[in-house]
Amino acid sequence: MVFLVGLIVVITALHYFTGTEKVHVHDIYRRLYYLPIILGGLWFMLKGGMATAIVISIIYAPHVLFQWGHHPGSQPEQYLEILIYNVIGFITGFLTQRERLQKTRYQQTAERLEESYIKLREQADQILEIEDQLRRADRLSALGELSAELAHEIRNPLGSISGTAEILQDGMDPTDRRYEFAAILLKEVARLNAVVENFLQFARPERSDRGAFMPSEVLQEVFTLIEGQARKSGVRLSLEEGAAEILGDRDQIKQACLNLVLNAVQAMPGGGTLSVAQQRDGKFLCLKFRDNGPGIAAADLERIFAPFFTTRADGVGLGLAITQRIVRRNGGEIRVESRPGEGTTFSLCLPLADSSSNP
Repeated sequence: MVFLVGLIVVITALHYFTGTEKVHVHDIYRRLYYLPIILGGLWFMLKGGMATAIVISIIYAPHVLFQWGHHPGSQPEQYLEILIYNVIGFITGFLTQRERLQKTRYQQTAERLEESYIKLREQADQILEIEDQLRRADRLSALGELSAELAHEIRNPLGSISGTAEILQDGMDPTDRRYEFAAILLKEVARLNAVVENFLQFARPERSDRGAFMPSEVLQEVFTLIEGQARKSGVRLSLEEGAAEILGDRDQIKQACLNLVLNAVQAMPGGGTLSVAQQRDGKFLCLKFRDNGPGIAAADLERIFAPFFTTRADGVGLGLAITQRIVRRNGGEIRVESRPGEGTTFSLCLPLADSSSNP
């Protein structure tokens, strides 16, 4: 502000103390007035631009009226310059004010998005705590209902953010870069909503309750849960019984098996066969999930367990990543073999309960 006032004072002094015979010098001084006018508009928006232009007009007008009175031919040009001062002040201030309003709207949208991320973390902590309390219950059905409620609560702020972004996008020129930024924001909100949906469905607690159990019983429970969906897709389920026990967290292994069975059924929408066999491999028991679906491309096999990698249009890509984490947490490993057009086999290998190498 001080700089702006000082600049106006200096330019005005140059006008008043320079003889009117130096016409070309005064022409330069008049152009110098544009500098404080533009700065006033940039710094203080519309009010600043107009106020600066009006002040300059008031203090410059007497100079034109009295000192240039003996040059009547020059006065019309100088009065026109005063008018242009005000036009420039208005345009600069108006454009700056509009840009700052747009910036404020974007900042508000970003703040809402940040609030959504914070709420997501809080809801994630809640679901992990609640899931831990339901470890001994039939958690799959209970967790499904809870996840639906939490997903609804999280979608509310995401919906607000999406709506705000759409409002900002309305009226913008598609060639405007800010239109592109709004489109990116809408796309990221949709992606976050999909991640929330997948996370609430598959998130598991970090602590394990390891013990010996029969994998055949777990697989039978999984088949019971999925048989309705498999029947609709025309997928036949086949389970090979076994007598060996494995060591691990029963509920976590059940979730891992459910993920693999769901993936296989979804990969065969036109029908097929999914069989699960048990095979000893040293101190491990391998559960082999074999389907005759379309298979997985060789280029995708290396990334199949990477978070957010998916080949389905409606997939998010967390199911296999979480399955791998569960298996490793329980001291096992998971492998995949696939031939395009012939099918895929996932081998879920876990420590045998009677192995001397058990932790």
